[in-house]
Amino acid sequence: MRKIFGLLLLPLLLSFSEKPAELCVMTFNIRYDHAGDGENAWPHRKEVAAEVIRARGVDLLGMQEVLAHQLNDLKERLPEYRAIGAGREDGKEKGEYSAIMYRADRFEAIDSGWFWLSETPEVAGSKGWDGACERMATWAILKEKKTGRELFFINTHLDHVGKVARSEGVALLLRRTETLRRGLPVILTGDFNATPDTDVFTHVTRTLRDSRSIAQNVTGLRGTFHNFGKIVETERPLIDYVFLTDDFTVQTYETLPEKKDGIYLSDHAPVVAKLAWK
Repeated sequence: MRKIFGLLLLPLLLSFSEKPAELCVMTFNIRYDHAGDGENAWPHRKEVAAEVIRARGVDLLGMQEVLAHQLNDLKERLPEYRAIGAGREDGKEKGEYSAIMYRADRFEAIDSGWFWLSETPEVAGSKGWDGACERMATWAILKEKKTGRELFFINTHLDHVGKVARSEGVALLLRRTETLRRGLPVILTGDFNATPDTDVFTHVTRTLRDSRSIAQNVTGLRGTFHNFGKIVETERPLIDYVFLTDDFTVQTYETLPEKKDGIYLSDHAPVVAKLAWK
């Protein structure tokens, strides 16, 4: 009888002791390949950029300013990941991508796509409002292979000049997210070119939660844009974010060091949030 009772009790005990599955999310503006960056140009950074992604055990990665050959460099060095995205100038390979990468051993893509942050979201290469550049968002519905759980992951890069473009762009982004998400949990990453005291941040946090604000543990500097160390630590703006719906808790949030092995990762510091499904 004791043996039978013990066998019946075992699954219950295991369910109590099992920790929530962690989900490691990174947002990373990798800085487009610009020869004028000299020793900080992409050829000098691509190895450390890939290394830090792997070393942190990133499951979901939202990147900004990615040129086609930079994405190919990362795919070559990170074969365990799959990538989604298109160039913002033609919807193919021309211009910067707001690319998504995800671990193929953990997730499969059920659906995916992209749209432009403009008055004509389906028109490739369209600029929005007073924006200086074409801006876009890349999204995917991802299914966790082990559990069958699904989530909606979206990544973007708002305009750095146009105030209206940022305001209207983020409004469009959130409307599209609500339409495309199919009621699923949402994770939104990106370089928003907007600090927490702006209307853009307030607009997002009316519906999504800022991972830094609700994290159980926060480490690293507050600011993310450092311009290859040219901006002093106390003046660096926080413009890179991981936002999410209330389907997750945030265990840790970290702004990563700007360098690895003495080499700048980018002109932005990557942000890593470790989440747990509720």
